[in-house]
Amino acid sequence: MSTVETFLESVHPYDGLPRAEFDRVARALVRHEVSAGSVVYRHGETLDGLYLIMEGKVETRNASDAVISELAPRDHFGERGLLAGGAAATSAIARMDTVLLLLPADLFHQLMRNEPVFARFFGRPVIPVERPTDMTTRKVGDLMSKPPFICAPGDTVRRAAEIMRDRKVSCLGVVDEERFVGILTVRDLSVRVIAAGVNPEATPVSAVMTADPVGLHGEDLGSDILHLMLERGIGHLPVVEGERLVGMITQTDLTRFQAVSSALLIRDIASAERIEDLQQATARIPRLLVQLVGAHNPHEVVTRLITDIADAVTRRLVAMAEDRFGPPPVPYLWLACGSQGRQEQTGVSDQDNCLIIDNALEPAQNAWFENFARFVSDGLNACGYVYCPGDMMATNPRWRQPVRVWRQYFLDWIMQPDPTAQMLASVMFDLRPIAGDASLFTGLQAETLAISGNSPFFVAHMVGNSLKHVPPLGLLRGLATLKSGEHRNQIDMKMNGVVPVVDLARVYALVKRLPPANTRARLVAAGEAGAISGTEARDLIAAYDLIAEYRLRHQAALVRAGNRPDNYLTPYDLGEFERSQLRDAFVVVRTMQSSLAHRGALPL
Repeated sequence: MSTVETFLESVHPYDGLPRAEFDRVARALVRHEVSAGSVVYRHGETLDGLYLIMEGKVETRNASDAVISELAPRDHFGERGLLAGGAAATSAIARMDTVLLLLPADLFHQLMRNEPVFARFFGRPVIPVERPTDMTTRKVGDLMSKPPFICAPGDTVRRAAEIMRDRKVSCLGVVDEERFVGILTVRDLSVRVIAAGVNPEATPVSAVMTADPVGLHGEDLGSDILHLMLERGIGHLPVVEGERLVGMITQTDLTRFQAVSSALLIRDIASAERIEDLQQATARIPRLLVQLVGAHNPHEVVTRLITDIADAVTRRLVAMAEDRFGPPPVPYLWLACGSQGRQEQTGVSDQDNCLIIDNALEPAQNAWFENFARFVSDGLNACGYVYCPGDMMATNPRWRQPVRVWRQYFLDWIMQPDPTAQMLASVMFDLRPIAGDASLFTGLQAETLAISGNSPFFVAHMVGNSLKHVPPLGLLRGLATLKSGEHRNQIDMKMNGVVPVVDLARVYALVKRLPPANTRARLVAAGEAGAISGTEARDLIAAYDLIAEYRLRHQAALVRAGNRPDNYLTPYDLGEFERSQLRDAFVVVRTMQSSLAHRGALPL
């Protein structure tokens, strides 16, 4: 066996190729010896193929000639350009005398098409787009937003009419000891009771209801709803499981479904004249969540669209505040932190925000910003973005300061990283501008990233802080649920699910001075910048995707059942396969935490 073959057997994904394909690849590899300082290729050049380092080190740089990563033996480079049309996405320079193995471009693409192990290893996540909200292809179960209202067949017609009035609905399911037996509509009351002169006080529902009506199942499609309604001239369809009524769909539901989208919500928010108008728009967010999850959009699409709505509400409130209090005395910038800052809001969100003000601020001008912050924060609370329990809001004078004070805040946290400083830094490193003069933050962000990334002491403390929240794994790495309290036997999918990944991604971003605030974007950038290996990045992204998806599915299911969304998942409501998937995802996160704890920090 040749030296190249021996080396190749220790490198993934080649070690997973069928033997005949492995031998073909080994023969096709072209050996290049490159001296220290030599350019392998420059940004924009056509790539000859995929490079694998056998000996030595290679540095990759972006179009601005900034170092992205330093690669060592068994690392690849050039795949980004090959997958994006063939032009190099970076420049590559040998840092020392180096031996490279070149896999020709045509063979690389053949392997990507024909060998799953290759496709999984080098495949890049596709940037998702919002899918069209075509109701006809949605499952009936995804279109239901709440459980049906019901009455008993022995109830009087008057009692049924009172239920319809109080619940503001146009139909009731008629259920006899959990068995669905009929439907009563406003039309039935009009035609069979009022027009027929029937006494509503003495007549039971069973005498005027539509018995054994046609129904649908949760797995049927939206097109089935339309077909039945049009063919039979009806406006209400029950959704059943066996003999049990699980939902009701009306023409009003279909109209409302088609009318709800993030774009329409933002349009209504942008034109809102009153706080009440904004409240009406944000009240539609739970239904939007159900639609987006039901359409199987990736979690980063769902949370981005929901966060876009919060951003729009904030900007509209900022404009309203300026209309009320007049022009600002000096430039300012309203920023969001927390989940809004990371563009990761779900159906459960409080507000975390702050104000950065121009250094020209004078003491007498503080009153304007105090009133301004109170108006915006109160408006957000009224719209469902409740006050932050930790008072991390612009209404708190501490988080409403000139640039120079913010600069000192960050410097103090970095130089003296006690537990409080670590907590504050963890929140404030997720800042994202929402409204105002963004230049007030640009320089501050770049400076803070540079200082923090060059402070091993601070990074070590942030590593420790990132390990405080651990995945819910018990003995033998089974799932561990909460042992007491309101959510006993459940998993907190926020604090023990997504937060451990959020914390890891933040540390990677600090070490490599990566500007993204979004967790998934940070993980992608961390893999590309060498904060973690490409394999680690792919595994952690996949684990994060699955955890976040399960969290959103849980919230959407609660909304469909007519409940408020929360973060507490009962794992034994899942099937064994789903529990196994979730457990494996948590194992990946815990492994990455262990790796970080073992190293104590990351290479700067």
